[in-house]
Amino acid sequence: RGDEFEVRHIKTMFDLGRTRFVFYSPRDVDSMRNVIGDADIVINMIGKYYESKAPYQTKSFPYVGYKTNYSFEDANVMIPRTIAELCREMQVDNFIHVSSAAASPDSPSEWARTKYEGEEAVKEIYPWATIVRSTQLFGVEDRLLNYMAFMAAYYPVVPLIDGGHQLTQPVYAPDVAKTIARICDDPEKFEGKQVDCFGPSDYTYAELMEFVLDVTLIEDARVWNVPKQYAKMAAEVLQYQRDPPFTPDLVELMSEDYLPTMTADGYNNQKGADKIFTMEDLGVESTPIEKVAFNYLHRWRKGGHFTEATGYH
Repeated sequence: RGDEFEVRHIKTMFDLGRTRFVFYSPRDVDSMRNVIGDADIVINMIGKYYESKAPYQTKSFPYVGYKTNYSFEDANVMIPRTIAELCREMQVDNFIHVSSAAASPDSPSEWARTKYEGEEAVKEIYPWATIVRSTQLFGVEDRLLNYMAFMAAYYPVVPLIDGGHQLTQPVYAPDVAKTIARICDDPEKFEGKQVDCFGPSDYTYAELMEFVLDVTLIEDARVWNVPKQYAKMAAEVLQYQRDPPFTPDLVELMSEDYLPTMTADGYNNQKGADKIFTMEDLGVESTPIEKVAFNYLHRWRKGGHFTEATGYH
């Protein structure tokens, strides 16, 4: 949706003529219709972890106000519903909607609640859509491990909400991409089905923080146990930054476990037509976080990844 220079590096990942980039606006249905065109499969991966805001001038102090550009309702419900309606109208064969394992109608996080509402909207309009639910993603540009390293490197305090005892089971982003590609190989098999993507192990946020500090060698980071109510107060201010590291809704999301729908035994013991598929069912082996994290976290080391080697000083 932005400038051409924001996507030009992606063009080199395809053979010549195998991709095209078409401008669209979620508020311009005709532009979305042009993007879908004659597609056989449509994959919706639109999302936002915070509500984008724009400043505007006011007549009274402090003379600046903020208006929401795209809300969670817009990004997670309205846009998926519109895409599903267009897919049905244009008779697209298959629609894959990427959601989240955190999606729940009872979550304290508005982001998670609207993710669930978006799923329901898609199912109502396009019942044979495939729903892909992933846990938190880790990878080169993730907002999980990189967020922890960023906070440790640049902020005086790294907050762990209520001690960081909540569990999460992160999944490697390329594994999720590979899973979606496998679905596209045989989309009819997964019509109306749910596919869950998750990593091989669960961790507490405190354990992940300790792991990140061990890899990045940031020894002077101050990791504090911050009660949820105080974390939300800090987030009320930090949310106005560009790509905010912390928002009130993120505090709510990280105050609960972020895990798959079932345990490993639960997935294996499923029977019947309502079976929830996993990456393993599609032949994708989940990558351990310890295997790849160093490849992109070492850049947070103050001296780079050569500080532990001899002969470079």
